[in-house]
Amino acid sequence: MPIQRLPVLDKETMKDLDSTIRMLQGRLLRPELLQGAAYSVPRSEGLVKLDSMENPYDLPDEMRWKWLESLSEAKLNRYPDAHPDLLLEQIKLHGDIPPEMGLVLGNGSDELIQILVAAVAGTGKPILAAEPSFTMYRLLAGHLGLPFVGVPLDSDLRLDRTAFIEAMKNCSPSIVFLDWPNNPSGRLFPAEDLEAIIEAAPGLVVVDEAYHAFSQQTFASRLGQYPNLLLLRTLSKEGLAGLRLGFLAGPRVWTEQLDKLRLPYNINILTQQSALFFLRHPEVLAQQAAQIREQRDWLYGKMLELGIRVWSSQANFLLFCLPGKAATVDSGLRKKKILIKSFTGHPRLSDHLRVSIGTRQENEAFLAALESLL
Repeated sequence: MPIQRLPVLDKETMKDLDSTIRMLQGRLLRPELLQGAAYSVPRSEGLVKLDSMENPYDLPDEMRWKWLESLSEAKLNRYPDAHPDLLLEQIKLHGDIPPEMGLVLGNGSDELIQILVAAVAGTGKPILAAEPSFTMYRLLAGHLGLPFVGVPLDSDLRLDRTAFIEAMKNCSPSIVFLDWPNNPSGRLFPAEDLEAIIEAAPGLVVVDEAYHAFSQQTFASRLGQYPNLLLLRTLSKEGLAGLRLGFLAGPRVWTEQLDKLRLPYNINILTQQSALFFLRHPEVLAQQAAQIREQRDWLYGKMLELGIRVWSSQANFLLFCLPGKAATVDSGLRKKKILIKSFTGHPRLSDHLRVSIGTRQENEAFLAALESLL
């Protein structure tokens, strides 16, 4: 039987339908959602993609075939393991997480941030983070109806510990997020500053170590030393962005409560088996992370030679400032098929751009294009 096409609605009917839906939304949906914006992801087809802090290296052919062979065991007709003990154990080993700590797995670290914010949404107490920092802290706080307090970094994008602790005293946040290293600056704030914040915080402190593979610094050993400390990680930056796997680590009395907000079977079977395979063969990802660190330092030096103000980074990206030129340079790079991150319109970073570290060939292409536009 042929497929029956639905009748095409004319423009006037569609306009009336949209108007009716918007009236219904006004009665049903929270104002914070209606007024908020979705996370924007630019199209990247045909471009040198240096905007999303991804690992630019592919897998060696031999490892790729072994990985695909491991996936042949996946039972797609069954739900995935709701509590994959082997994977949890391997993640703890990979992340140097103390064995007595609990874990919550998320569809990327974004889902775990959402779970954390949802857990405190009924309190009305704000979410607090440095400003600028990872945009999802503010975005998810707004979507879930909580105020967000941003504590400005100083003029050199360093953490002002005194101002941060004072802000906590004034607003009594339910959760403090500290991205370490910071995104977008790449700065690794002093560990003693984080410890002082954890000790002074009235609520949870979540240290977000998304770029741990490049900073090689962690608060994992401090888990359990503070009753309010949790650790957030993702495998995305290490080379497994397509798997969308993050984890939250901390005392079990915390993870057991937060796990109630995790949807059943949120980690699909292909992600589980793929992650287990790669975490049992960590040497390739470690080697690629070392290459990225080497390329980061090389590109940083070359950009300094061009007279650009660029921030020293402990992540896999570089933030740089081009006063009065940022928008033009960003547009020019796109015309040359190179995509980086622009902060046009940002209240503080409108003259700034951020480039993710690519392969040597990609980095050289970016550098040549950038130099031609200065």
